[in-house]
Amino acid sequence: MTILTVQTITDRNRWNDTLRPLPYAHILQTWEWGEFKRLTTGWQPLRLAFKRGNDIVAMASVGVRRIGPLKVMYVSKGPALAYEDHDLAALVLNHLQQMARSEMAIWLKIDPDVIAATGVPAEPDDQPNAVGTAITNLLSGRGWRFSDDQVQFRNTITLDLTQSQEALLAAMSQSTRRKVRIAEREGISIRVGRAADLSTLYDLYRITGERDQFLIRPASYYEQAWRTFIEAGLAHPLIAYDQGKPIAHVILFHFGRKCWYFYGASSNESRDKMPNYLLQWEAMKWAQSQGYSTYDMWGAPDEFVESDSMWGVYNFKRGFHGTVVRHIGAWDYAPYPPLYTAYTRLMPRVIAWMRGKPAVQE
Repeated sequence: MTILTVQTITDRNRWNDTLRPLPYAHILQTWEWGEFKRLTTGWQPLRLAFKRGNDIVAMASVGVRRIGPLKVMYVSKGPALAYEDHDLAALVLNHLQQMARSEMAIWLKIDPDVIAATGVPAEPDDQPNAVGTAITNLLSGRGWRFSDDQVQFRNTITLDLTQSQEALLAAMSQSTRRKVRIAEREGISIRVGRAADLSTLYDLYRITGERDQFLIRPASYYEQAWRTFIEAGLAHPLIAYDQGKPIAHVILFHFGRKCWYFYGASSNESRDKMPNYLLQWEAMKWAQSQGYSTYDMWGAPDEFVESDSMWGVYNFKRGFHGTVVRHIGAWDYAPYPPLYTAYTRLMPRVIAWMRGKPAVQE
């Protein structure tokens, strides 16, 4: 088995430029995401590059956070490497496991953007992915555990942007295509957002949270994220207007081969004019014009049943007739199993106590 050498990269441009062409590169492994989490939540990024000979063949931005004398570690949507290369994956895991042990980590979590299957489970389009199957077997064989704490969405819907716009439009459901046309006919206009529009973006997001009853963070958190990525050229807001008034938006994050629909919001006005449908269509066209091959709608139900909290959003997204993609999810490595067991049992109770709620019973 080939030996890898590991180095730390401390230059922003070198990190992003080297990461961008790697297989399974993700926006949550960029320099900017590591800095954003450092500033807002205290995760300290450790940026590792793995070299085979003279070539960097894998990269991992590892978030590190102290809990007293111990640490927890998280590779958000990474590492980035060719998971088809079983030996390479094993070597990278070797290093990460050794690092977790030497750093006295309670756990090390990885969440690579590796596909487990496509399609809805038990439906005709359900298709297992051989690479995903091999990697889950590799992880479980090394003692990694499928994590109870799935930080990112495990499932999503993606669209193939290598198709023509005519093909993308034709593939939509009749209802979705009609709603795109309604927005156009009603005179909804779409404009590119800038950093100067941050307050507008947040106001619409706050209204959406209140209407749909989901918790949102303070404005400063989102403004930090959105400004950082907009100014780095890695985020692209689109704002829908009705007669000059902002009524909805999407914020696209983009890197490598993918463009992600990370944030979306709408006011309580002009909803009958279907601005969200036109925004998605314009977002896809923009991503395609920039050379991205995949549009990721970022999020689908964990369980494909109507009781899932994401079912309503899923119904909206599936009208665009993309592919349901189920990833392998987040996996935990526990170098010291008793610490991991104590942490995973104790922390939900501590958090529940801090929130004034009863802990979940086991």
